[in-house]
Amino acid sequence: MNSDEVSLAWRAFNLNWLPVALLCAVLFGITVCTDFSLEPTAFGVAIAIAVGLAFIAYGSALMKPDSADPKLVFWFGTTAQIIVVTAVVGPLSYVANAVNWPLQDDTLLLIDRAIGADPRSIAAFFNDHSRLANYLKIGYSFIKWPLLGIPIILTIGLRFNRLQQFVLALSLALAVTIVISAFVPAVGTYYGLGLSPAERFPLLDSSNYAAQLRDIQALRDGSLRHLDLLRLAGIVSFPSFHTASAVLYMWALWPIRALRWTTIALNAWMIAATPVIGAHYLIDLVGGAVVAAGCVLLTKRLFRSQRPGSSPRQAPRMSWEPAGCSGSVSQQPASRFAVTVPP
Repeated sequence: MNSDEVSLAWRAFNLNWLPVALLCAVLFGITVCTDFSLEPTAFGVAIAIAVGLAFIAYGSALMKPDSADPKLVFWFGTTAQIIVVTAVVGPLSYVANAVNWPLQDDTLLLIDRAIGADPRSIAAFFNDHSRLANYLKIGYSFIKWPLLGIPIILTIGLRFNRLQQFVLALSLALAVTIVISAFVPAVGTYYGLGLSPAERFPLLDSSNYAAQLRDIQALRDGSLRHLDLLRLAGIVSFPSFHTASAVLYMWALWPIRALRWTTIALNAWMIAATPVIGAHYLIDLVGGAVVAAGCVLLTKRLFRSQRPGSSPRQAPRMSWEPAGCSGSVSQQPASRFAVTVPP
């Protein structure tokens, strides 16, 4: 990694705060201008943790430029961004559903059947094979841990630019998903089929669907307006963010060869669980994959435009990069940023 690459990672890290700040501003404006409110304790704790991590990252980078560890800076800094984004988009997904656009379950069910998929048959199969359904329940829960693990893995592997790309693609995918969900709201396959999963498929875990049904109904009749971060359910059906997350996780860790196939297997497991445990239509999965792929392509295009040599202006040097750095970082004098990473 040469000095230009290090500069790009630092510049991208700072620019990644822009979509984070925009999402925060939207949520703040909504709570001020509407009857929505946030339970302050859980949300405040999440933001306080993010602020603490960001303070450590910037304090290390700017106050100790000659001894700062880039792994610590990018790990703590990007984790702070991820915490803020995930804390904000949960409430925003509820606000989007409160727009009260007509439910699209009938349309989504029709599309599934048109492509040869029947949610009733899928649910019946796994109800008859409850051990497989239990495995899918485990896979469905994988969505949370990579959000904390990916910054660790990519910083250890010195993949600083891939980490910044992941954070930007994640922020974009979450924002796009919320906007689309406002105009394609749906409860889930059981609602579209008009049946009670607890009665028809008692061996399947339908708790996620039950929470989604409860909150969507409360949002649409106006009885739910105070949002507790710890009690929010995943109420977005189309596009499936479980699927979008799985695609983003696989793409983010693709350069780490030792984890490549394990990452693919675990995320394929999560995608397979989405129609059963999450009561998603198959078209939801297609939509989630398209959103993720589009955000990855947009992110890569934006990063290419920021690379040194893409414009007549010279890329600015990071304020904490050794002065006079012009070649390989590993060739520069004493600095903890004198690292060499794989191309």
